[in-house]
Amino acid sequence: MEVTFLGTAGSFPTANRSLSAVAVRRKGELILLDCGEGTQQRINRAKIGFRPKMKILVTHLHGDHILGIPGILQTMSLFDRKSSLKIYGPEGIGDFIKCIKQTVRFELTFPVEVHEVSEGIICREEEYTIHAAWMEHSVPCLAYALVESDRSGRFYPEKATSLGVPEGFLWSSLQSGSDVTLPDGRVVRAGEVVGPSRRGRKLVYAVDTRPCDAVLRLAEGADLLIYEATLDDSLAEKAVENYHSTPSQGAEIAKEAGVRMLMLTHISGRYDSMDGFLGKAREIFLSTQIAEDLMVVKVPYPE
Repeated sequence: MEVTFLGTAGSFPTANRSLSAVAVRRKGELILLDCGEGTQQRINRAKIGFRPKMKILVTHLHGDHILGIPGILQTMSLFDRKSSLKIYGPEGIGDFIKCIKQTVRFELTFPVEVHEVSEGIICREEEYTIHAAWMEHSVPCLAYALVESDRSGRFYPEKATSLGVPEGFLWSSLQSGSDVTLPDGRVVRAGEVVGPSRRGRKLVYAVDTRPCDAVLRLAEGADLLIYEATLDDSLAEKAVENYHSTPSQGAEIAKEAGVRMLMLTHISGRYDSMDGFLGKAREIFLSTQIAEDLMVVKVPYPE
């Protein structure tokens, strides 16, 4: 799983930061977390491309999180895309997409599936589920968690060899969890040569919210938490009043939720420098970084 920060600004773009968008690439699929203005240009700069299988998860309907969608739809039509695009978001995202179709004069070459969602599991795929939870913002706003299914346990070839299992398709069967019968009639159980199942990865994206219990529950045990830090710690009261968060608040959530890595994004345009953003946050949660546009972060499997 590879995460590219396409836009890390809050509210309006700056010379160095574009508006909110994060690209998650996983096994040939592209999942966009928000799609602020200029997202397609950042996709090109990151050399990601517009993958055949693609989802867009919209947190809320403020312009800095959705105004890149019209351009992406038009560009993919110019490329003669045929496979469907799935868009998830809170109530109102359907009207937004309908308005684009009715007013922006281009012909879509592919179906767009729009899903207006609430909290809970909003998408089930063979290898992962996507969960949503309501945040505390000035308008209805969702956070998302991509949760991979458990993986099969670690295969121990030396144990298979000691039990007389010849290398080849029988090893593959055991790795997939199936018992096998040897030519001499003996049955070798998968559990004899394969360890216990291992959990998959968990990625959580929560922006435009002040700290709340819902984000703590959603982020629990995440391998990567992408969280907002619109204002610095000196403006903590203002952040909460405006339904936003600070670096230290994000670090507190990461620590309490037991996440492995915290990436702070959605930075206000008032800041030319990140000096002071990381210090206190890392005192609370050491594995904290400030996201920058076009930064790439790999999310490894847990051991």
